[in-house]
Amino acid sequence: MTQSQALDILKMGKNVFLTGSAGTGKTYVINQYIDWLKQHGVAVAITASTGIAATHIKGQTIHSWSGLGIKDNLSEWDIDNLSQKEYLVKRWQSVQVLIIDEISMLSGDIFDSLDRLARAMKQDDEPFGGMQLVVVGDFYQLPPVGRGSNRPAYAFQSDAWRNSGIHSCYLQKSHRQDDDALLNILNSIRSGNFDESIYTTLGEQDEITVDDVQATRLYTHNVDVDEINNQELEKLDTDMHVFDMITTGAKKHIENITKGLLTPQRLGLKEGALVMFVKNNYEEGYVNGTLGTITEIRDGLPVVGTHDGRDIHVRHESWSIENDNGKVLAEVRQIPLRLAWAITVHKSQGMTLDAAEIDLSKAFTPGQGYVALSRVKSLSGLKLHGINQNALMMDPAVHDIDGMFQSGSEKLARRLDITPADKLKKIQDDFVVSVGGELDTKKVAKKKTDKKKSTYELTLELIGKKMDLKQMADERGCTTGTIVNHLQKLLDLGKIKHADIKQIRPDDKKIKKSMSELKNIIEDDPAIGLTALKKMFDDQFSFDELKVMMLFAGE
Repeated sequence: MTQSQALDILKMGKNVFLTGSAGTGKTYVINQYIDWLKQHGVAVAITASTGIAATHIKGQTIHSWSGLGIKDNLSEWDIDNLSQKEYLVKRWQSVQVLIIDEISMLSGDIFDSLDRLARAMKQDDEPFGGMQLVVVGDFYQLPPVGRGSNRPAYAFQSDAWRNSGIHSCYLQKSHRQDDDALLNILNSIRSGNFDESIYTTLGEQDEITVDDVQATRLYTHNVDVDEINNQELEKLDTDMHVFDMITTGAKKHIENITKGLLTPQRLGLKEGALVMFVKNNYEEGYVNGTLGTITEIRDGLPVVGTHDGRDIHVRHESWSIENDNGKVLAEVRQIPLRLAWAITVHKSQGMTLDAAEIDLSKAFTPGQGYVALSRVKSLSGLKLHGINQNALMMDPAVHDIDGMFQSGSEKLARRLDITPADKLKKIQDDFVVSVGGELDTKKVAKKKTDKKKSTYELTLELIGKKMDLKQMADERGCTTGTIVNHLQKLLDLGKIKHADIKQIRPDDKKIKKSMSELKNIIEDDPAIGLTALKKMFDDQFSFDELKVMMLFAGE
């Protein structure tokens, strides 16, 4: 599947697993989709399983955004407790699209917990509360931490994945490797069809032949990386220059940003130091992974000489966390560099390196060898110091499922190819409208500067037209659950009376019979949550039905 085909499918509102081998442009596609959603005024939550991945897409970790925190599994008590936190409920209910990057590192337990939490927060029994779910990543890369129990190790092994109707969009063309020999090795590792000849070929990589570039060394353990970087910096007899990170915003948000950054809070540099850029800035001529050497410190800022002869005067870059409305909650500013004599394989995920010296002699988990080897563009930029039998191994469960992902993607691409352009456009337009977006992007831009009516006021106007719930939801381009929330707010504010919405009073006998019981429960515990109520009624009623019942329980 091509990048443009994947983007078209995303715009149709499908639940999507966007995948493909290293360098196929998954992050590029997802950033294009995020821009499209924002242009149409569609609220999107941008998250990732790790802090490093979150910085690539200007998002937050899924643990922080969702309220999951450090837990791997949520009990019913946990979910009910989180459902009482108004700020979390508002956060979940305000978005219609949830994006999770680096899905390979998110366990099945966490994925199931997120699904149950989403249903409770959105008060909707559909998978993930009826949101469009977009998960991005490659299961051949680094797996979740803490595998080995009887619980689902990967997200694709979870009940939530099976129930969500996720469509695979498998990107095929690599935009990183420009060497067929290396690409063949990587594909052989992915397929599991490699033999001793692969080890022989890799073993012959004892020299880097890329001109004028000092390679970064990749190791599987932090202790090796720190030792080498400190040793090499100490060897330089030039002056030390220290750059301290500048931070603004709430402490907890700053911590979420900094723990995912590859540049340190205090960066020590010397002329002659080997460095790596850790952010993309195409206008300035560098990307995450570009290597160079500090040639001088000019006007208090470092100048990096790249292997292709360019001098880049490096300025501070910004990393930030934004809320769903685009407001910056916290920001850090730092020189976008790190010492690059060595880094861990784990931290190299997502990078493109000009050259690398790789030691896989201590590889200990599936995917490490694949991630390390796929960082470079060609075998000419690779020197291998060591390799063990674990290095190229992949989890058999990933091999088994990958073929299904590929065949599903191919079928989807064929169906897309025969879909008339006008029909495709209508499906995409209908999706925008269904999630409360705006087809006219100029109106979205104008709304950002115009003072607009509150969402409650817009619903209030429809009440006078005696519309039922579905009609109001269709008119507003939102869910019936959202409309019920508006009605409850309007009742609380005294803007309407129950008589004004009598057309939506339940007629169902089962519901009417339970209304008095519900009224007594609410009188005993006014703060009781919908999740708890749902359990008390043995799941007889959906969240939407319960919300309507609660509207009239206080009548």
